[in-house]
Amino acid sequence: MPRRHLRVTGAAQVPLGALLRELRTTLDVPGAFPDDVLAEAERAAADPPGLPTRDETAIPFFTIDPPTSVDLDQAMHLSRRPGGGFRVRYAIADVAAFVRPGGAVDAEAHRRVTTLYFPDERVPLHPTVLSEGAASLLPDQVRPAVLWTIDLDADGRTETTDVVRALVRSRAKLDYEGVQRAIDDGSAEEPVALLADIGRLREALEIERGGISLDVPEQEIVAADGTYELAYRAPRPADSWNAQISLLTGMAGADLMLAAGTGILRTLPAAPDGAVGRLRRTAKALRIDWPHHVSYSDLVRSLDPHVPHHAAFLQECTTLLRGAGYTAFSGGDLPELSTHAAVAAPYTHCTAPLRRLVDRYASELCLAASAGQSPPGWVTEALSALPKEMAEGTRRGNTAERESIDLVEAALLRHRVGEFFDACVVDVKEREPAVGTVQLNDPAVVARIAGGTSPLPLGERLRVRLTQADPGRAKVEFAPA
Repeated sequence: MPRRHLRVTGAAQVPLGALLRELRTTLDVPGAFPDDVLAEAERAAADPPGLPTRDETAIPFFTIDPPTSVDLDQAMHLSRRPGGGFRVRYAIADVAAFVRPGGAVDAEAHRRVTTLYFPDERVPLHPTVLSEGAASLLPDQVRPAVLWTIDLDADGRTETTDVVRALVRSRAKLDYEGVQRAIDDGSAEEPVALLADIGRLREALEIERGGISLDVPEQEIVAADGTYELAYRAPRPADSWNAQISLLTGMAGADLMLAAGTGILRTLPAAPDGAVGRLRRTAKALRIDWPHHVSYSDLVRSLDPHVPHHAAFLQECTTLLRGAGYTAFSGGDLPELSTHAAVAAPYTHCTAPLRRLVDRYASELCLAASAGQSPPGWVTEALSALPKEMAEGTRRGNTAERESIDLVEAALLRHRVGEFFDACVVDVKEREPAVGTVQLNDPAVVARIAGGTSPLPLGERLRVRLTQADPGRAKVEFAPA
């Protein structure tokens, strides 16, 4: 069963240093940056080789990120258009302004592929002098950016897209909680308040085209009285509205690439009939009414993740997202699969270049397409290898997340083996109905259950006994009480 996304907040210090270091060794996670990479990054930070001449520092951009984040990829400014509709200006960190193609920083980025997140540390894609300094869109700093200007009509539909290089300056570093509070109490200034207006319009368009955003709570490691604990975090509306701006940009970028005939898309095939059929059987087992005339996307939107059997079904829905990958194309030879099934449209990753390798290339492709020019040679030469590189990097990132959560769960419960807990059965194996997955509310643990003789009651509350928990040796496992 897919795990919830791991988030680390505050200054959580998990006393698992040796085990986490061992995990990074097992996963072949890169360590410190080589000296030549650091030296090249220092030189680029001090004297960027590719600064743009266009100055858009008068636009009062702002960022929305977790409070402790300093690797800031995106800044936005939202406004109303005089004739009606909206203008979205989205500044994306211009990593290519600092990274020389074929240089040491470039080669190291291809080795790392993505930023990796562990409970005790972050393993960045680029040296921090760039990712947390010269290239990051920190407040009150002039930075090079790839500036998207997307004009929307009154319904939130894209009318025009323009992509250029420019110098920008963020005015404020905001966080999700503060943005949500300001919008709710009416104190947000218009550029921030419009996030809700545009976000809701884009959510309505997502429904119209059949796209799906799963509202599943995340597992989170938080500091507590000098130690740590696990908790669930339900996404706020502001999280979703902010995601819609990124999604809007990724869809606009994909359209530019397809029109130009060269690009790299994030693709996901439609779920096979067998997977949907299994979901229907799961819905029936969970006593969720799914009439045949009701689409999958409409059903998902009708569910409340705070209701246990709804949450169990939403977790099962994440299985339909398996199979996502990257599809490169060039020379006008468009790919057979160009859409992302969950987005229900063509889509590309282009808004997180500080943390994801492919986005630097996507930015260059979109800049060229917007200008009606051919992409740089270093971009087209790398295209064919990028899907495989990204697949391996994504796999390593997912494994790091999953194994980190397993370690923290085991450490949290290692002294409670034999105790009883209240849980909800959120997954049952089809061929082994006595084996599955349970979710505990307190502590916030999602783990395997086995050892019983009767089929597990999917979606039901169940009293369970902890049978094993040994960080680094035995993952958490429960048995029916």
